[in-house]
Amino acid sequence: MGLIAFLEENLLSCQWKNIGIECMGCGFQRSVIFLMEGEFLNAFKTYPAIFTLILMMVFLGFHLKFNFAKGHKVLLWLFLINLSIILVNYILKLI
Repeated sequence: MGLIAFLEENLLSCQWKNIGIECMGCGFQRSVIFLMEGEFLNAFKTYPAIFTLILMMVFLGFHLKFNFAKGHKVLLWLFLINLSIILVNYILKLI
């Protein structure tokens, strides 16, 4: 069994969705699977913040390793961008 098949069979259930409420993280797991399959457009459609979250995590790793002088400011802006994307997506889901 491949990694993608394993992940598809063992998705974590969303406790919010189980009671009928969308959460801000709904779609993230499926989006990661789409990325692993090379389906970038589907990954974005499923969870629009996926690419900026990955960018933020990669930059965080480099910042922790190399301690960039203005790295904390870049991380703050990436965090705010991600938060904005996640909130807008969540609001659009509710409409």
